[in-house]
Amino acid sequence: MTFQCQRDCYMKEFVTTVLSCCPGELKQEIGGKKETVKGFTVKLKDTILFPEGGGQPDDHGLIADIPVLRVTRQGQDAAHFVGSPLEVGQEVQVKVDWQRRFDHMQQHSGQHLISALAESMFGYVTTSWELGRQRSNIELDTPAVKPGQVQALEEAANEKIRAHIPVNVKLLYGDSPELEKVRSKELPDDHAWPIRIIDIEGVDANMCCGTHVSNLSHLQVIKLLGTEKGKKNKTNLIFLVGNRVLKYAEKSYCTERSLVALLKTGPDEHVEAVDKLQKSMKLVQKTNLTLLRDMAVIITQNFKNDPNRGNFFSLHKKEGDNEFMNIIVNEMNTEETLVFLTVGEEKGPGMFLLAGPSEQVTAMGPRLLELLQGKGAGKNGRFQGKANSLARRSEVEALLQQHCNRHTSKEQ
Repeated sequence: MTFQCQRDCYMKEFVTTVLSCCPGELKQEIGGKKETVKGFTVKLKDTILFPEGGGQPDDHGLIADIPVLRVTRQGQDAAHFVGSPLEVGQEVQVKVDWQRRFDHMQQHSGQHLISALAESMFGYVTTSWELGRQRSNIELDTPAVKPGQVQALEEAANEKIRAHIPVNVKLLYGDSPELEKVRSKELPDDHAWPIRIIDIEGVDANMCCGTHVSNLSHLQVIKLLGTEKGKKNKTNLIFLVGNRVLKYAEKSYCTERSLVALLKTGPDEHVEAVDKLQKSMKLVQKTNLTLLRDMAVIITQNFKNDPNRGNFFSLHKKEGDNEFMNIIVNEMNTEETLVFLTVGEEKGPGMFLLAGPSEQVTAMGPRLLELLQGKGAGKNGRFQGKANSLARRSEVEALLQQHCNRHTSKEQ
């Protein structure tokens, strides 16, 4: 069965009848978490909302002003998931989210054109494709595509667009001789005749259930962004079509203007300016690391030379790191002194290191983790890890000081 969305991909509104409405559930990702939404699965006599398939995502839209959250294919029917029930037999108006639909039409027809040209020009067969939210990719059955080939392919695709070549939908049966000219001949297990063919006149004929433009001129423009290494011996070709190219250009221009303001240079000098900044930053980081190391040694020596020092040493250094803490501990006599060190934001996340007599470190380590909401482990007189929050650092310090005082009193 073909749906109205497949017979007329440009139809934006449609009146039809509700055939069934049953309670259902939909798994969605909300705020980065997968949640199950309760609602209703509605089947219509016909629909202009495309159910996902052929590498193309589903349409969004409205049924009787009720938002359609998902459209899937169930056998020969399209199942629409909505949040409110609809009455069986009710006549309803269906509206498609045209911006989303036309975007999918552009990307899908663009993919057919690129795949056909990649095969005819270079013999690269398309093994799969993905219509992404921001960019799409075609998996080509080749270990590599040369930059010159990418450029030639892009130029050829845009020449076809400028030629205003029609794109026709044909319905073919098993005995049709035209099936021999179809590029893809693999049929799904549940297929039913006739088979729908997307025919780009003189360029490509391919089986497809998706929605497409009626003329290549509606694609506006194709931009091949480049290639990425795909699965074994495969190459992914990244592409944009139509309105996505315009959005990409607008976003790139805004980024360019921001970089001009930040780097105080023209667009042609951005790469050189960033390269200089990176080299300068590496030098600063190297110098900073040297200073931190020297500071760690001086801090330790000052403590050891203090005649009034006790058996507990505590320090927090916002700019420190693990090496800074380890230098201090290595310079200390931790057989007699309990050392508590932290680095990072004073009331935010950070790292900690507790070192000293093994019995004291083993006893206080778990309590330290609890107060700092951290994760860590220890052995041989050292207990270290990451803290989710250093907000209670002063409590840890007071607790460790009390523990040292009690331990000293027992020894005396």
